[in-house]
Amino acid sequence: QQLSQSQSVSLPQHSQQLKRAARLAPGPYRWNSGLPVNIGVLFVPQQEAWVVERMGKFHRILEPGLNFLIPLLDRIRYVQSLKEIVINVPEQSAVTLDNVTLQIDGVLYLRVMDPYKASYGVEDPEYAVTQLAQTTMRSELGKLSLDRVFRERESLNASIVDAINQASDCWGIRCLRYEIKDIHVPPRVKESMQMQVEAERRKRATVLESEGTRESAINVAEGQKQAQILASEAEKAEQINKAAGREANAMLVKARAKAEAIQLLAAALAQQHGSAAASLSVAEQYVNAFSKLAKDSNTVLLPANTGDVTNMVAQALGIYSTLTKPQAVKTQDEMPQAHEDPQPPTTEVLKAEQGSSS
Repeated sequence: QQLSQSQSVSLPQHSQQLKRAARLAPGPYRWNSGLPVNIGVLFVPQQEAWVVERMGKFHRILEPGLNFLIPLLDRIRYVQSLKEIVINVPEQSAVTLDNVTLQIDGVLYLRVMDPYKASYGVEDPEYAVTQLAQTTMRSELGKLSLDRVFRERESLNASIVDAINQASDCWGIRCLRYEIKDIHVPPRVKESMQMQVEAERRKRATVLESEGTRESAINVAEGQKQAQILASEAEKAEQINKAAGREANAMLVKARAKAEAIQLLAAALAQQHGSAAASLSVAEQYVNAFSKLAKDSNTVLLPANTGDVTNMVAQALGIYSTLTKPQAVKTQDEMPQAHEDPQPPTTEVLKAEQGSSS
């Protein structure tokens, strides 16, 4: 009511102009309505192919750009778009190999490769390809179990594309891609899958925890082993150092003490009456040795005259004289003397030899 009279007059004219432009504009579909009218001179847009019939028979396909036709004889029958076409595949139900019903939909990407086959090979190429995609999807899903449907989504798409291309070759259409949009699982199956996922995660957590405990125990054992090895090596080195230090020093001290004792003993023997003192010491040790018999072993060797102490002392002195005799002979040999007959042995030496032989 608020519109002015000029505006009320211009609105019907504008609607008529829109309808006329729609009739003259090239339509994106293949139906008879909305096709361009042949006025003799036509301009075909890029990425479109106009199928022309002359007196009801296929004549030619107009290329993009300027084209000339004979009015009344030539007629534009089909307009084919050479662009990539996106078709929404409606949701459908399919049964998997393990008898699970799924609701699945997808998107189909097509392109017209041959306008002649697309115009005369099939009545409605989009509808035919959509139905073919649905049937192929159902057949492919029937070959897979529920778990494999989610894992092999790409292979499923590739199988559907191959099946569509084999069937749509005679239609002049090529399927470029097929993508699954959504897969709807029944609520109970979804709950079961969720429980399965939770159980699998708990299993992985338990396995990882056990592996961590195992690795920790192995690391602790390896550390203790290395610690024990290092401690034993340190103790060994310490003992070696102690043995090399203390025992060597002790042996040196003992050797020096023994050397000094020998020197003192030699000096004492060289003095006057040193031989008599040595003979007395040997006789005492010889007598004391009999007091230690039968303490370390049950086998005892006794001389024949054990009760004769005087004879035992004489034997000890005889042994000492025998041991010291070679040194005296060597000293006499070193001196340049004439060869003389040896003196007969003394009575003490003979007694000592008899005692030692007994």
